[in-house]
Amino acid sequence: FLYRCLENRLDRRCPAAKRQSELESRRATENRVERTAIQMMRPVQKSVCALIVLTAFLAFLYFHVWLPKPYNVVDLRHRPDQLPELLLLDHLLVPDKKYAHIAFRIKEEVLELLPKNSCQCEVQASLNLPFRKELFGQEYSIEFSNAFKPSDLEDVNRKREQEYRSHQQKSHSPLDQLIIVQANSPLEYPVQGVEVRPLQTILIPGLSLQAAERTLYQVNLTATMGTFDVAAEVEGVKVEREGQMHFSLSGSQLDNLNRQMQFVTYTNTLFHPNTADIVQFSTDEHRASFSIRIRHAPTPKLYDPGSSRGGASEGTYNISALVTIATKTFIRYDKLQVLIDSIRKFYPTVTIIIADDNRDIEHVQGPHIEQYFMPFGKGWFAGRNLAISQVTTKYVLWVDDDFIFTPRTKVEKLVDVLEKTSLDLVGGAVRELIGYTTTYRQQISVQPGNERGDCLRIRQGYHHVIEDFPDCVVADGVINFFLAHTEKMLQVGFDPRFNRVAHLEFFIDGLGILHVGSCSNVVIDHASKIKLPWLISVKEKQYAKFRYPNSTDESTKNKLSLLYFKNHFKCMTGN
Repeated sequence: FLYRCLENRLDRRCPAAKRQSELESRRATENRVERTAIQMMRPVQKSVCALIVLTAFLAFLYFHVWLPKPYNVVDLRHRPDQLPELLLLDHLLVPDKKYAHIAFRIKEEVLELLPKNSCQCEVQASLNLPFRKELFGQEYSIEFSNAFKPSDLEDVNRKREQEYRSHQQKSHSPLDQLIIVQANSPLEYPVQGVEVRPLQTILIPGLSLQAAERTLYQVNLTATMGTFDVAAEVEGVKVEREGQMHFSLSGSQLDNLNRQMQFVTYTNTLFHPNTADIVQFSTDEHRASFSIRIRHAPTPKLYDPGSSRGGASEGTYNISALVTIATKTFIRYDKLQVLIDSIRKFYPTVTIIIADDNRDIEHVQGPHIEQYFMPFGKGWFAGRNLAISQVTTKYVLWVDDDFIFTPRTKVEKLVDVLEKTSLDLVGGAVRELIGYTTTYRQQISVQPGNERGDCLRIRQGYHHVIEDFPDCVVADGVINFFLAHTEKMLQVGFDPRFNRVAHLEFFIDGLGILHVGSCSNVVIDHASKIKLPWLISVKEKQYAKFRYPNSTDESTKNKLSLLYFKNHFKCMTGN
């Protein structure tokens, strides 16, 4: 009682002290609450920061990897105007209005040497000399159209002409176009596109002189592999050294001289199957050079596309007539059979070619299957060469022996791309068991070096998107699932010295030859490589030993030595 009275008395006497005490108590409570809140917020702040960092990283990954690149779209479709022009046309001998008044005389003996853009297989009459057949052989003529029934010939000719035009469009290059250089200098001459068959004669188009007025005009022509002449003689023009490598024309009338130059011919006299003659064209004050290409015209190799259900559009191609599926197998006969079974679900009559270099061989049975055996362990690229060499269709589809066809493996889509573009080879996409799909698109380039060699540069990526095929791009190398023109694959070939590990080496050899594309909308499955260690079979262990050699293995050394010596590379960079 006394204590409470004393406390009340103190409270009444010191109200300021009481308020100070209450204030300190509240501050202490607030500090405890604040510290507790801060302790509770720290884990939340850490989680939010981690989430922000993860979101930023995923956004960067999306924009860098999956977002379409801002490449230009390029039209690779065939154009009718890309066909090569014939040099000898009727209008070349018919004067234009400017020279219509100038008289000339045709030289029949030279005119007969010019190509007529038509030919006949006729046996030339010759003297009946003793032992002529034994000394010179027997001349003969064969009409190949006689091999077809008259009822089939019209359809054969139609498809043949279609394939020939397609071949011309694919093989024609802008470098083959005839370009006439206008008279920036007084001399006008063809820059490129002039071509002559070995030991044959042509008119040289586009020769002209645009000079100031003078009393005498003269031009000179000099060649190293042929001679010059004129197919007609124009009045008032002097022709010197006809039929020689050094040739000149002169006259007092410029129009007459230019008309005479329209009749100048070139005859190749030094045989070479594929070269060029650099012609010097000059006056007293000016000099120019142009090339005349000398070569045999490439012989087309056409393939019968077979009968289709309609026009040449996706889904109407005769895949069995156009495509052969090729693969190389080693040890994994079980996976090979899975591949064959999956192919037959979608393409029951397509020919399958198998190159086999197993020690213990097993014969693969079934219709439309061809199996070719090699010595044991002959190698990866040797097997490719063997398989491709037996293909008789326009296209070949290369697959690994552990791939699996699915409804997304639409070969027709790849055929459509090759039929409608200038591409020689187009890859698809491979899907792994975990769902990851890859196209393995590569950019390959060579940087000039010194006497030690050049530098090889390989980067993931592609060059540009293909117009009308939004899922397809142009690259230099693609994954091990591709459709290609058979002739182009044979042209590049697979170096059999790459026997264990190789893939991009084929595309390196094909630089400048192969026009390569890649389409992500044609997908094939890959058999699972994920296995528990105790479930791996003896054959799988044996296969892995050959397929995945270590860095000290002789095959790895051989691969590097080939890139160094054969391809003249001193080093390589890649990502």
